[in-house]
Amino acid sequence: MSSLIETEAGLPARAVVDLAAIRHNVGLLRAHAPGAETLVAVKADGYGHGLVASAQAALEAGAARIGTAVLQEAFALREAGVTAPILTWLIPPDAPLRQAIELDVELSAAAPWLLDAVAAAAGEAGRAARVHLKVDTGMSRGGAGLAEWPDLVDRALAVQAEGAVEIVGLWSHLACADIPGHPMIEAQLAAFNEALHIAEKKGAAGSHVIRHIANSAATLTLPEARYDMVRVGIAAYGLTPIPEQDFGLVPAMTLMAQVALTKRVPEGSGVSYGHVHVTDRETTLGLVPLGYADGVLRHAGGRAEVLAAGRRRTIAGRVCMDQFVIDVGDDALVAGDEVVLFGPGHGGEPTAQEWADILGTISHEIVTRIGFRVPRVYR
Repeated sequence: MSSLIETEAGLPARAVVDLAAIRHNVGLLRAHAPGAETLVAVKADGYGHGLVASAQAALEAGAARIGTAVLQEAFALREAGVTAPILTWLIPPDAPLRQAIELDVELSAAAPWLLDAVAAAAGEAGRAARVHLKVDTGMSRGGAGLAEWPDLVDRALAVQAEGAVEIVGLWSHLACADIPGHPMIEAQLAAFNEALHIAEKKGAAGSHVIRHIANSAATLTLPEARYDMVRVGIAAYGLTPIPEQDFGLVPAMTLMAQVALTKRVPEGSGVSYGHVHVTDRETTLGLVPLGYADGVLRHAGGRAEVLAAGRRRTIAGRVCMDQFVIDVGDDALVAGDEVVLFGPGHGGEPTAQEWADILGTISHEIVTRIGFRVPRVYR
């Protein structure tokens, strides 16, 4: 997990994380869902921004819950002193369920076998486990299908009657909320309402039970999807879930590095592996100490831009494991100068969304790929 670093001195590369931006974004998202609680997902090391620091910033901004994909993330938060409710949703067989229950981590369940395992672990822990039952409304990923949903609810009610679990949530996940007007949105909400109706008839949907299906995109655009709680991920870090729309989010991460070396080379010089870039004049090359081992996609070479020596430059040649090269022509560039790969865009640098667009992916992948060798510096 990323740790807080007090100084940027001597760092060849770093990801500077603006915690005020995360707080701003969480506040903005809460304003979009004033009648609902807000869960902020900090999975994948806070989408690359740092697990603990991101969770703390979200809670400072009024988030009611934190979400993690795996139990190890939840345990790390508890060890760091985070006491807020945490929901974890990927629970494989043989997971450390007793430890999760003892640390008051809420668990997602989508199959009777998992409820039985949770109930057994609750007996060992000497306390009831708090569970969120998940229904698959059309994502075809996690969750019980509607045909299996009644059996899941029945089993949950049975182990709840034994005092082994407490049903605290009913939930699902939207597949197409980031595609405004997609017919699957309405279909999934209808399926979710059907699942809620079944749970209510069986007595598993009391007023204390939290209903939730909205992700970042739904939080921002679908009031009918907000129910009792919204779960926000990428938007909390300032990256829009719908690239065509500007919601006033502020990107929290700036990825930068110091130039490690510069050199003049003659016209016709091949650059990096395979010589897919050849200089067309005498020029200055700069070596940037970041590569695909650090999360800079290999196929960014010849495509993605960085800000260096006051202008944007396309990465010259192939990205290597630990480094890439930029061609700055006759502009002044010396070792130690800053290169900004992406950031909020306020200083003319590219944004993570621009990198995603040019590389045919999503901004989530751009920021979560940034590896452990790149220190996070918090401002």
